[in-house]
Amino acid sequence: MSKKIDIIIQARLGSKRLPKKVLADLGGKSILDFLTQRIKKSNLINKIILATTDNENDDILAKKSQELDLILVRGSENDVLSRFYKASQISNADSFIRVTSDCPFLDHLLINDLITKFNLEEVDYLSNCYPPSLPDGLDLEIFSKDALEIAHKECKDSSGREHVTSWIRESGKFKIGSLFYKDNYKNLRLTIDEYEDLELARELVLKYGVKINTPWNQIINILTKNPRLIKINSKYIRNEGSTMNSSQKMWRRAKKVIPGGNMLLSKRPEMFLPSKWPSHFSKTKGCEVWDLDFKKYTDIALMGVGTNILGYSHPEVDESVKNTIKNGNLSSLNCPEEVFLAEKLIELHPWADMARFARTGGEANAVSIRIARAASSRDTVAICGYHGWHDWYLATNLNDDDNLKEHLLSGLEPKGVPQGLKGSIQPFSYNNIDQLRNIVSKNKLAAIKMEVERTTPPKEGFLQEIRKICDENNIILIFDECTSGFRETYGGLHKKYNVEPDMAIFGKALGNGYAITAIIGKRSIMEAAQSSFISSTFWTERIGPTAALKTLEIMGKEKSWEQITEKGIKLRQIWLDIARQNKLEINIFGIKALSGFSFNGDLNREYKTLISQEMLKKGFLASTISYLSTAHSEEILEVYSNELNEVFGLIAKCENRVDVNKFIETPLCHTGFERLN
Repeated sequence: MSKKIDIIIQARLGSKRLPKKVLADLGGKSILDFLTQRIKKSNLINKIILATTDNENDDILAKKSQELDLILVRGSENDVLSRFYKASQISNADSFIRVTSDCPFLDHLLINDLITKFNLEEVDYLSNCYPPSLPDGLDLEIFSKDALEIAHKECKDSSGREHVTSWIRESGKFKIGSLFYKDNYKNLRLTIDEYEDLELARELVLKYGVKINTPWNQIINILTKNPRLIKINSKYIRNEGSTMNSSQKMWRRAKKVIPGGNMLLSKRPEMFLPSKWPSHFSKTKGCEVWDLDFKKYTDIALMGVGTNILGYSHPEVDESVKNTIKNGNLSSLNCPEEVFLAEKLIELHPWADMARFARTGGEANAVSIRIARAASSRDTVAICGYHGWHDWYLATNLNDDDNLKEHLLSGLEPKGVPQGLKGSIQPFSYNNIDQLRNIVSKNKLAAIKMEVERTTPPKEGFLQEIRKICDENNIILIFDECTSGFRETYGGLHKKYNVEPDMAIFGKALGNGYAITAIIGKRSIMEAAQSSFISSTFWTERIGPTAALKTLEIMGKEKSWEQITEKGIKLRQIWLDIARQNKLEINIFGIKALSGFSFNGDLNREYKTLISQEMLKKGFLASTISYLSTAHSEEILEVYSNELNEVFGLIAKCENRVDVNKFIETPLCHTGFERLN
């Protein structure tokens, strides 16, 4: 028995890849006009409903529905399933055909084929695209009103509600059918999702005479006879949007409008699990992060790249910041909190007399070098460690493109750095005092700038000897404690080794996720800042110092450095124990509260990728390095240990002649700086 069938066209103007695409001109008609007139030719449909969002910018579509004589339904932008359900409630139809408004070349012939087979087979759901045999853009789905109502009631997954029919297909509750065409054209593309798609559609209409009444198979004939047309949009993957999660979609959008996709290399998904690592977050708490689909992960990896030593969204720190916002964050006057913060940092480091503040580690490092050069009237600096992105530091690679390889990052080309800075930065290896002595003998150094410790501890007397060299040669010693500060001591890690610098830099953990960095130093050096122009409007905002003061207060009260050091010792033992259980050899590196491990052999990159991949499936953001926080409980570490043990078991199989690439589902993670397309 034939059924009464309505078409529901889903449409919105908020497309991020091709904004307002359904109103784009196609031979004097909008895409929505073109589509509507083509499908109205079917004599088997009852009514056509336009289901758009209740966003203000879609008021245009509401008005358009009147022009096209369509029934209008409006609802949630992301919960498209609820829009369809709402449409079903104002309809007397038995079944509905889903049409997306960016498919202008759908026609009545395809619709009639679908309805005929649907009536014959007596199924709950039928499509011509699962599996596909037609070009992307000629997709149609038909389903019963009962199936739609059950899906609306029972589907709880945000992705399922966005894509309307996936739950019907995958729940196992319904009888599913498929319409497959003998000639397979699934690799062709007639949808409008990218600019190249629109370019192709316009060529078909304007140059090849495709009209409202041109049959779909005749359009395919035009394509197959003109390979140039097929190439216009052939680089895009079919239904990629429906198979990507929200983070993947956002990362794709980001790379179109932001060089490299984001502001920090360490947070690129490619550094962990290309194409699958969640790129953006919706909220945080403790040591948990929710992605854009509100899937929760336990972060045993970066913890904000080391910023959140007290855990994410610490209530006391956040409350202090809220109070600051309520009273005003920035004005024509200075905030008193920067004075209080300077006094507190000097109290923790009695060798220092003065402080300056910035908001990022790169800025603070650059400020320290400017002050040191001004104070010493010298230019050349010896460095050991990672110190940011500014010209002064990247000039290290003007002599050799990989001088910075052992200082955390390889592959950094000094493009954009003036050649005149060549030779101004002299790198030396950690624990190689003879190499440093050689540099000192050949250069009048303004400063020796170094991390106190990163991957390996200092040899006995190494730091003391550097202090001696600086004293004997009137060189300013700068300790970069952006990463190491407040992790093993209440202040700089140099306190652990009883070596006092002339200047020190703090960042990351200082504000527990809020932007604040500090440069502290001896008065005789810091006063040189007055002789050089070092100034920035947003260094005077109030949130950073406020967050730092509260963070320092909580650290002191809870002795956070002792907590995370103890947790770090336990974590290192976890790695060693499960490696031993699986007969694997690993190397541990880093300070106890910020440790990492690597595998012996040539497959470290593959194993690192595999760990991120498999642990992500288990609900963990994990890699081979871990920034710990006070929010990482014993229970969390125990669960992490059990889950990682299973992954190590998989790696053990790979060590026993099983190809690791059989398990890896993405390209390998990046190991240094790699340009993104």
